[in-house]
Amino acid sequence: MIYYVLFMYIRSYALALSTPSEKIFLKAISDLAYCNPFTPRRLECERLALGERYVAGPAIWSNRPDDEGERENIHRLIDRGEPIAERMRNKLIEGAKPLRDELSLYEDLVLYLLYDRYRLKLDEYACKTDEAGGRRSKRVSCYASFAKEYEYYLAPAEWPTKQIDEPSHVFALFYQVRRAFNHIFNCIIGGSMPSAKLRSEVWQSVFTHNMRRYQRTLYKKMGDITTLVTGPSGTGKELVARAVGLSRYVSFDPKTQMFTEDDADSFHPLNLSALSPTLIESELFGHKRGAFTGALDNHAGWLQTCGPTGTVFLDEIGELSPLIQVKLLRVLQERTYQGLGDTMTKHFTGKIIAATNRDLIKEIRAGRFREDFYYRLCSDMIKTPTLHSQITDSPGELHNLILFLVKRMTGEQDVEQLADSVETWISRSLKPDYHWPGNIRELEQCVWNILIRNEYHPLGPLSTDAGEVDPLSVMMSAMNRIEMSADELLGTYCTLTYARLGSYEETARSLKLDRRTVRKKIDQKLLGQLNTQRDALHKTQLVQYP
Repeated sequence: MIYYVLFMYIRSYALALSTPSEKIFLKAISDLAYCNPFTPRRLECERLALGERYVAGPAIWSNRPDDEGERENIHRLIDRGEPIAERMRNKLIEGAKPLRDELSLYEDLVLYLLYDRYRLKLDEYACKTDEAGGRRSKRVSCYASFAKEYEYYLAPAEWPTKQIDEPSHVFALFYQVRRAFNHIFNCIIGGSMPSAKLRSEVWQSVFTHNMRRYQRTLYKKMGDITTLVTGPSGTGKELVARAVGLSRYVSFDPKTQMFTEDDADSFHPLNLSALSPTLIESELFGHKRGAFTGALDNHAGWLQTCGPTGTVFLDEIGELSPLIQVKLLRVLQERTYQGLGDTMTKHFTGKIIAATNRDLIKEIRAGRFREDFYYRLCSDMIKTPTLHSQITDSPGELHNLILFLVKRMTGEQDVEQLADSVETWISRSLKPDYHWPGNIRELEQCVWNILIRNEYHPLGPLSTDAGEVDPLSVMMSAMNRIEMSADELLGTYCTLTYARLGSYEETARSLKLDRRTVRKKIDQKLLGQLNTQRDALHKTQLVQYP
């Protein structure tokens, strides 16, 4: 009896697809194939799969100017995985009876290997444009060989519990993964933990936290989910929106060997703060001829132009008037809208991403932002980190960011020398704890200023910590004055707003007043005090040296 049991035990492993040590590798590869590549989980899977052959590298995967290319672990994983996949395929052909879950592990290994083989070809396709109008060449020449290899590995297996995905769907997912990775890796820079967390959150916004479930069903539903990007000005909210919007799933037609839509022209940004309410409605919903003064022709808005895999990006969503909030609320709830002057109901089939630097909770409490509209925006939220938080987390991050910006601005030549000169100027001339209120946008302009004039004069934060007048304190002090009139209060508020925005037009738009009224109400004495304190702040931000 004991010999029979031993015989059956040996026979089961002889017929199994993998050895015990290979199964550890396969499980690690299976997790690696579906994990978020910008999380520590990726490193854990690589370490488990490679064991002693694992090569330790940076804990945070970021686009560094000194990055010499791919990490060695990827090549080692492929080198080990390819012969295992070949042996498992041969065993299937010979009639091996897989143990529990082995077919799924084999499938995940095959997908991991195929993705690596075709990722560069998909990158090449994504960069191709035709001569006509910058649109990508439509036919994907590498699909035929991909489908053949997919069939080669997966056709020999008998799938008792589920059918494997169609190769066209897998190919479309591969293309989406490549686009998403490139947009996130190349556009969201920084080696600090806040930057790493941001990249991870953007990946989740595209694929959710469960990529297996996304692969099965959710890839068809992500356009129904609105993404809200919040964070201070200059922190890259539009870059985040582009990374999400340009990484959507596009189906592939195996008969024509073409993607069903061109993703290169699928992102439609609209800065709401730069347009009047009428123009916002026109650009969003479209209008019929004669709908308002100057509407000489019919106009299709972005909601109509945007296709099923497209994205409309609404920047500065906190600037929207309550009337337009109501109209957009209907779009988010029912996916329907009407153009200006039009009675026909149209359907919106794309995705909406919104961004704001305002605290929407405060705006709701102040009655300027609808609560029901907010709850239609917040199903998927991403917050961009400040430059100060990145530098605080990783002090060496400022050098990496300067190096990246100089390389992008000037090209490959003398990058290190130019970056060192910029960093030297900053370390000598700005306070060590300078907060960079303008964030990455300010750092970029700082680099340009130093490269051109070898100097930079920061505006600095408008706060009591910096020694400048705090607008709220001024208003509270003014209201506590005896016999203060409403006219004086309005004049003080107009002056403070003008001091921050710097133009009568912007002040009038922000306060919803006539430009002439703003000009008349400005308190020149208070304005002079504010300007004097701002100039003093500039001097305190700069360290005087010979």
